[in-house]
Amino acid sequence: MRLHVRVHGDGLAGTPFLLVHGLSSNARLWDGVAAHLVAAGHPVRAVDLRSHGESPSPPDGYDTATAAADLAGLLADFGRAPSIVAGQSWGGNVAVHLAALHPEHVRAVALVDGGWINLAAQFRDWAACEERLRPPDVTGLSATSLRSRLRAAHPDWEPWAIEATVFNLVVHPDDSLSRRLPIPAHMRIVRSMWDDPPQPYYPRIGVPVLAIPAGSHTPDLGGLRDVRVRAYPGADHDVHAQHPAAVAADLLSLA
Repeated sequence: MRLHVRVHGDGLAGTPFLLVHGLSSNARLWDGVAAHLVAAGHPVRAVDLRSHGESPSPPDGYDTATAAADLAGLLADFGRAPSIVAGQSWGGNVAVHLAALHPEHVRAVALVDGGWINLAAQFRDWAACEERLRPPDVTGLSATSLRSRLRAAHPDWEPWAIEATVFNLVVHPDDSLSRRLPIPAHMRIVRSMWDDPPQPYYPRIGVPVLAIPAGSHTPDLGGLRDVRVRAYPGADHDVHAQHPAAVAADLLSLA
């Protein structure tokens, strides 16, 4: 599997970082954080997972375990020292799997409003989960309209973060939108989150973990041996796009 990677600060001597986006997101949402990490002397790679961003769309492999295996292969190809791996939302779940099952590649883990998502504990049954988390149809929605909605919903976001979010979808020449991650593949990932939550993997993680919950939620991190929590009350789920400098400073505490 070949994955698209955004490379920042290649050749720098600091501890390398691998940044992992969430479900139906893309690597560009990490650009602001990456700029601050590079300024501190660290090489950064932000990956587009299967059928996200600029990565290809194979017919299968849409589950958390496969995403973690993809990252392990990517880190092996890099041939560098173990990386600090930061995952946001579902990307946090992927980072947990990676640290537990492929520990040779991971120096520390940052869980950015994810890494504790257990859908089976949030919904009464799979049918309710499936109905609630099925993404909406984007037919008839234009990129111009989406940008307007995003600016209204996130008035404190910088323009690059708005554009990075628009890049979650394909913008066609007529300004219409379509999905990079098809709904069936999206729902296969959701099903894997239902079937394979991160909590059973916590005891297998032997590296430091930094948890960065956004908003009012307090995650249950029982089972993690070495964990610190840096909460962002009132922050957006995409806290890495909203507060890139602060999140980068938190990530640097793991270096």
